[in-house]
Amino acid sequence: MNQPLGARPSPDLTGANVEDAGEHNRAVVLRCIHRQAPISRAEIARRTGFTKPAIARIADRLLDEGLIMEARRRHGLRGQPAIELEINPDACFAIGINIDRDHLTILAVDAVGNVRARVHHEKRFILPAEFLQLTSDAISHFQRSRLIDDARLAGIGLAMPDWLGEISLLGKPKAYQEWTAFDVRAALENLTQHPVFIENEANAAALAELDYGLGAESSSFFYIAINACPGGGLVLDGNGHRGAMGLSGEIGWLPIADGRDEKAHKVQLLGEIFSLFFLYDFLAKHGIEVSVPQDLLTLDAHGRRLVSQWLKEMSAHLAVAVKHIGLIVDPDAVLVGGRLPIRIVDELLRYVHEHLDAEDSSLPSLHRASLGEDASAMGAAAMPMAAALMLASADAAQRTRSPLKNMDRLNS
Repeated sequence: MNQPLGARPSPDLTGANVEDAGEHNRAVVLRCIHRQAPISRAEIARRTGFTKPAIARIADRLLDEGLIMEARRRHGLRGQPAIELEINPDACFAIGINIDRDHLTILAVDAVGNVRARVHHEKRFILPAEFLQLTSDAISHFQRSRLIDDARLAGIGLAMPDWLGEISLLGKPKAYQEWTAFDVRAALENLTQHPVFIENEANAAALAELDYGLGAESSSFFYIAINACPGGGLVLDGNGHRGAMGLSGEIGWLPIADGRDEKAHKVQLLGEIFSLFFLYDFLAKHGIEVSVPQDLLTLDAHGRRLVSQWLKEMSAHLAVAVKHIGLIVDPDAVLVGGRLPIRIVDELLRYVHEHLDAEDSSLPSLHRASLGEDASAMGAAAMPMAAALMLASADAAQRTRSPLKNMDRLNS
């Protein structure tokens, strides 16, 4: 390897200049281009430790396959202007599906994360049969409209909460139990000839941030999703961390001291007090009907004051969660996202910071996630894309995983 003194390649950007390591080296170069584009061949050699001739061979192969493209020449340096490389947006496509208790979002995404098409249904408690029909209709629409090239479709990703039909929550109809016996993987595989990838929705949102968002700045972070129910996802050293039983990041089970109990002898679970549905319920008790996240942005002054009141109360609990995450996991950052509108997330984080010691260097930095309400659907699309582009975030378990049920956890 021809590696400059002092350069230390990233763990997933290392390889060997030997023929039998060709596929690995090809993957390393693709990852480097995906993460650093636009980037020159010389820079790739410096970052990976490969020789310049090795990079030239691999880059030529990737160009021939249509996976990368020559973007531009970089001027202003001595000598011949360097030709920069980047991922070809049309190299492959993926469909990302996010189903939750209050919506269904389906995206068609290209190889660099551009959303080519979006179908969204703002509807609560969609049952399996309707989910399948709406998903089939969206995929057919993408194909008929030529919004994606079916021959280059890397696969279909699904992001959904574990225990979708099992957890009790406000307004859940009895029929929603159908999800507990529904084999969603088999149903999707019957819809398409393409590979199907499945992941927990908060983990998927974290993967989306890794590949298309703040992952460019941080390789270890905890993602907190504020959705119909709260969720969490963990990324460590550039890889999603699911845990031994698939329960990593389940922040809804975090015990929180009951603020109404002066001696703090009582505890409650974060998921039993903190979610979009609990915010809607709080407003309903004060005579304000809200049913979708965007309604929160059209409230009058009285409604906005009530939202602020709820956010201030929840910020104390979220601050406790951030402290626990910092002590146990020690990530670079904690990201807060999900379906809560951006403006309201910013207000919440302002209150959370008031409960945290700015001088405490042991605490992770706290940020609003960059991808917004479609993060889970983006993460669903990121799974087949990562497999096609051989990114570090690719996980073979997503090809076989199905959403957890309570009995799965108890019997394992």
